[in-house]
Amino acid sequence: MTAEGIRARIALPEADREGRIPLECVVGGRRSVRDFKDRALSLPELGQVLWAAQGVSDPAGLRTAPSAGALYPLELYSIVGTSGDLEAGIYHYLPCRHGLELWVKGDFRAEFAAAALMQEWTKRGGLILVLAAAYGRTEVKYGDRGRRYVAIEAGHAVQNVCLQAVALGLGTTEVGAFHDEAVARLLRLPADQEPVTSVVVGHPV
Repeated sequence: MTAEGIRARIALPEADREGRIPLECVVGGRRSVRDFKDRALSLPELGQVLWAAQGVSDPAGLRTAPSAGALYPLELYSIVGTSGDLEAGIYHYLPCRHGLELWVKGDFRAEFAAAALMQEWTKRGGLILVLAAAYGRTEVKYGDRGRRYVAIEAGHAVQNVCLQAVALGLGTTEVGAFHDEAVARLLRLPADQEPVTSVVVGHPV
């Protein structure tokens, strides 16, 4: 499948909403990790990370990260290498379905590393999660102030990812240093979306 054609959809395992590690231990254990094993995330791990970032957590459709006006301008794109659970590609997260759609096939981690100012360590992550924003969804209600609210929301989502990763025994580092235009081209983003930040997730060495 390609970004231009009909996209394959993959259901994700149901998210774990119980947890077994105290929040204080997870918060205290969060550190930036840049040294990863050559090991992909499993589908349950990937699904749990995505749910923590933007999953639906309420029957009314509210999500795990707060959003100004509940307008949800963020879109999540997963850059993954080949694994037993998922073929290499860029995947778009569908929060309401808790599923993925295949955006484009191929392992694009090296291309992301190049766009991220040649940070070679990023391509060793099992997942590169890019948060993109459709600013217009928030600006229609809040005007220019909307861009600030989107940045706040992205921060909440990234922190959720980092804490969820600790609970799963994974490591993370947020990467905000990248060429916006290059990442937008790499992800084949729609014209109304811009990359905001990213998080590299993997199994620490």
